[in-house]
Amino acid sequence: MKTPKQEHWHILVLLGLLTCLTTSGCTRESRLTVIKLGHGLDVTHSVHKAMVYLAERVAEKSDGKMRIDIYPSEQLGSERECLELLQIGSLGMTKVSTSVIEQFAPAFKVLGLPYLFRDKEHKFKVLEGEIGQRLLLGAEKYRLRGVTFYDAGSRSFYTMEKPVLTPEDLTGMKIRVQESATAMEMVRALGGSPTPIAWGELYTALQQGVVDGAENNPPSFYLSRHYEVCKYYALDEHTSVPDVVLISTVVWNRLSPGEKALLMEAAAESFEYQKVKWMESTEEALTGAVDAGVEIFYPDKSSFREKVAGMYEAFRDNQEIYQLIQDIRAVE
Repeated sequence: MKTPKQEHWHILVLLGLLTCLTTSGCTRESRLTVIKLGHGLDVTHSVHKAMVYLAERVAEKSDGKMRIDIYPSEQLGSERECLELLQIGSLGMTKVSTSVIEQFAPAFKVLGLPYLFRDKEHKFKVLEGEIGQRLLLGAEKYRLRGVTFYDAGSRSFYTMEKPVLTPEDLTGMKIRVQESATAMEMVRALGGSPTPIAWGELYTALQQGVVDGAENNPPSFYLSRHYEVCKYYALDEHTSVPDVVLISTVVWNRLSPGEKALLMEAAAESFEYQKVKWMESTEEALTGAVDAGVEIFYPDKSSFREKVAGMYEAFRDNQEIYQLIQDIRAVE
């Protein structure tokens, strides 16, 4: 993992590179508007494909006058680094997990709470409704504007030595989590030891025994090839943390009203496209994992729910998030 000094230096190098390429995350070349979008996923991931679809729809709707250039696989930095570049306008757009953006826009913490949604239908009603819009636009005061959510399924534990069938199985286990206070608190509440590690460094960390396992959705587990070192995957589905596409407010404010409208239309269409791709990739991932020798388990979720129930009460003194919890629960 990078030291703070290395992290700072890496950001400066990125800023220098981006400054050489362009003075902004959004440029105009002979009346062509170009927005740079950086993210951390591999090009085989369904979420990356949804962003490609988004770029295609933007180009079509603008008759080629607007273009989104995509830089996958952490080419422009980690999720956190991309968010920092958005805040100063050196990068136009990014896709991150809402677990990461909660460090920048705290209201997003609510989406990282375990067992928040009753089912998939409830989740989509929340994300596509007034609450979802409230969260997306609420990030503007942090110089980040939410464009759309993407489905990221449900996250579950995968491990090397034994499956996690009850919370007790996590005792003494070091579990990789995202850079999210909510995710770390959840693993602690379940009895494990949370260890934040950058996604790109996780495979090596598993190989070297730095952690005993991790938690993620089936496509990420499979496409990262983590099944090569983790042969137990217990689908406790503790969180349904969505991804979110964001645009720098610096870049957003430079777009014309027409460009803003077509970007949002294309984003909404890409969300519908991504939902289908996500379902397909989840089925393919679970089948592929089993074929690779992974044992899939479906533990009873009740004991997991009981262990994390106290996390909700911990937000009682946080008026914004506690109200969001009540509003989400009230969605029918």
